[in-house]
Order: sequence, then C-alpha cells, then structure tokens
Amino acid sequence: MTQIATIVGGGVIGGGWAARFLLNGWDVRVFDPDPEAERKIGEVLDNARRSLPGLSDTALPPEGKLSFHETMSEAVEGATWIQESVPERIELKQKVYQTLQEHAPKDAILGSSTSGFKPSELQNCASRPEQIVVTHPFNPVYLMPLVELVATEKNAPETVERAAEILSSVGMFPLKVRKEIDAHIADRFLEAVWREALWLVKDGIATTEEIDESIRMAFGIRWAQMGLFETYRIAGGEAGMKHFMAQFGPALKWPWTKLMDVPEFTDELVDLIAEQSDEQSGHLSIRELERIRDDNCVGMMRALKANNWGAGEVLNKHDERLIANSGLPRKMSDIASLDELVVTGRRAVPADWLDYNGHMNEACYGTAFSEATDRLMEIIGCTKEYIATGGSYFTGETHIRYLDEAHLGQVVEIRTRVLKGEGKKMQLWHEMYEGDRLLATGEHFLLHVSLETRRPSEPSQEIMDNLAALQDAHAKLPASEGVGRYVGQPR
Repeated sequence: MTQIATIVGGGVIGGGWAARFLLNGWDVRVFDPDPEAERKIGEVLDNARRSLPGLSDTALPPEGKLSFHETMSEAVEGATWIQESVPERIELKQKVYQTLQEHAPKDAILGSSTSGFKPSELQNCASRPEQIVVTHPFNPVYLMPLVELVATEKNAPETVERAAEILSSVGMFPLKVRKEIDAHIADRFLEAVWREALWLVKDGIATTEEIDESIRMAFGIRWAQMGLFETYRIAGGEAGMKHFMAQFGPALKWPWTKLMDVPEFTDELVDLIAEQSDEQSGHLSIRELERIRDDNCVGMMRALKANNWGAGEVLNKHDERLIANSGLPRKMSDIASLDELVVTGRRAVPADWLDYNGHMNEACYGTAFSEATDRLMEIIGCTKEYIATGGSYFTGETHIRYLDEAHLGQVVEIRTRVLKGEGKKMQLWHEMYEGDRLLATGEHFLLHVSLETRRPSEPSQEIMDNLAALQDAHAKLPASEGVGRYVGQPR
C-alpha cells in the first residue's frame, strides 16, 4: 500500500522533502499558497530525478504520485507523515499546526523543518503536542542523509522510534538529539563558522571566494567523511585525542576568534558580501550551481559507499532495503521460474558513468555486468559467507558488445543466462536493457578458485547443483543472439 506524505510549504526545503519522499515511492501532496509553487517544486524534482538515483546501486522504487492542493484539510487526508517547512516565524508555525491538527489523522507524525526553534516551542498551544517533532534536514534534502530528530517528554518513545524508522526508510540518517536546544546541533556549528567568516570579510582579511576555497580544499573534505572529533584524533598522531588536546587546547584561550561578537549587518557589509559573491559565482545560474553541487555530492558519497563509511554506510543500508523490496532474487528459492533469464540488476545510470559524449562509458558497462555476476554468484550460494571460507570465482575472459546508448538517469535492467555450470567452470551471458531496448550483452567465463592456493578448485555441492539447475533450464530457452561472437565479427 502506497503511503502518503504531505508537504506544507514548497520552498527550497519543502521541495527537497517532496523529492525525497516521491522518489522513494511515496505519494506526495503539497500545500503552498504560492502560485509559483508547482513550477518551483517541479524544478527541484528535475534536479532530484537527475541526481538521487545515482546514489544507489539498485533502482529506486516506482515514483509516487505528486499532487497540489488548495486547502490543508485536503492535503493531509490519509497522510502518514506531514512535513512543515513554512518560514521561521513561531506564530506562523503554531497557527499552521492548529489548522493541520483539525484535519490530520491523529496517528500521523508532524515533523518540522525548523532550523532554530525547539520542539517545546512548536508544541505550545497545539491540540495534540505529542504529534509534533522537529525533523531538521539539510539542503539538498533529497541527497543529504542527515536529519536532526528532536522530541520532548510529550512525545511517546514509540512515536520517536516510528519517525526514525520512516526517515531511515527513505534513505536518511535520523540523528536523535538527546536534549532540545536552540538551533539543535549542526546549525550551532554552522553559525559559529558563519560568524567568523563575516568578520574575516568585514575586516578585509579574506573574500567570500577565499573563505570558500579554504573550506573545500582542506577541512571540508575531511569533515565530510570523518567529522570533527575523529579528524582531531588523527591529528594527535599515535598518542590520539589526549595528545591533541594537550597540544592544541591552550590555543582556545588565544585571541584568535570573534565568535562572541557578531558584526553589525550594515548596508556596506551586506553590499560587500553580495558583490564578492556575485564576482565569485554570478556567471552561473542557481539551477546550474545546484546541478554542480548535486554531481559533487553524489560523487563524494559514492566514494564513501565503496568504503562503507559515513554517509556511504547509510546509502548501502538503504540499497539493501531497496533490493529487499525490489523483487530481485537473492537466492535460488527467490526465482519464480527457471524458464526465463534471471534478473540480476536494475539501477539508474549515475552522472559519474557518463563520458565526454554524454552517454555511458564502456568501462561502466563492464561494472554493471560485474555487479550482475556478483548477484548471480550470491544466488547460487557463492555468498560473502561462502567466500570467507576460502572459495570464490575469478573471471578469466569477458566479451562485451555495445549495441545502443545509455544516458543519465535511465533505468537499466540486466538479465542473466547460465551457458555453462559444470565443475570448476561457469559461463554467463548478460543482457542489458532499457525498457525493451537491448543496450549491450556480456559473455563471461569464470573459474572457481581456492583463495588459499589461488588455483582452480571444485565449488561446494550446493553451488554445483544450483548452477546445473540453471544451466539445464536455460538450455531449453531460445538461443541468445551473439553468444560466442568475437571482436570484429560482423553483426
């Protein structure tokens, strides 16, 4: 059954929430009196559709249904989740909650995107305060995993846990803030850095561009994958954090910072910062900057996925959920019928798989087929656990035919045939499709190898039986065109 998320307020953050839920299979209802809301959210969705699927190594679920509504009462009907993202004015938010709770299901979770207000302030005057929690995301909401989840004693633990589960189900990392505080956790850090940056510009020490370069060329990269304390632990060398604190702790008393002061926002300071920012980035439109940001974020997070680290670990867990719900087989008993090719992969083409011609690079066809081989190995019993006992398959030969182009965001499906599964040998045939369009084929010969001797060895009986079953069943299917072709042979 499709779940419904209601988005109240369709600005940058509300649009990001709409994309996050919609592209993870939820139906999304939007309420925003802005006559431009549909256009603005449509543009955010265009960027999200371009970038979010590239974070996953499996296809996202079918996109939900998006609708826009003229009244809050209509928008919240049947909603499981309601996300408020109206401007940061406490009286406005409280007024919105009063209207929402008159019509919203009593078991719906009402999350606020507020970056500064405490949940107790939001719950004040609410008819059902136990329904309201802070769920503060980070832009772009459809890519950034972090969401600060803040509750009060009025929220039942079951409500908080349910909120965390829903946020995790759409690929986010809910950080439960243990005590409510103005601006929560992350924005307090951001505000401190922002204050110091304003002073550096005001005092003529650095421009906006120079400050940004100092972040993105050094500690911004470190923080992206390790945070603050773990970064400083490494800075302490073999002696660790204690040594770092002893060495650099005294610097906290030195007159390095003006963080206790805030420069006055005079017209001159605002104009200076705006002029420098225009000079830095004014040659690019906001939508172009968003797409550059999204591509960079996807690239960094995909690198973290390879090491199962930080945001990458969150993405890998979300991929596991997506695969579990996708219908793709993980073991022999998952295959509904042996009388057809086995679907071993379904994923969107990410930006980093494209070449200078704007289509998928030939090496990435090999990557996709390699992932399909890994899935087939898992299905027949050559799992991570089996490999840990000392046996696996090594690829000895590969032949790929490139038949048609694959472009950014297209969902490709790989179907696999077992040509041979006898003793130590395994020969596979992969077909890559985009809809009904055949994009490529891959023929692969593999040998089962002992990881101890690095020489060919017999696989387990379970693997041999499963391979034999697939080989026998697939031999009865019509012949696949292109099997056994060699490089340069005419089509």
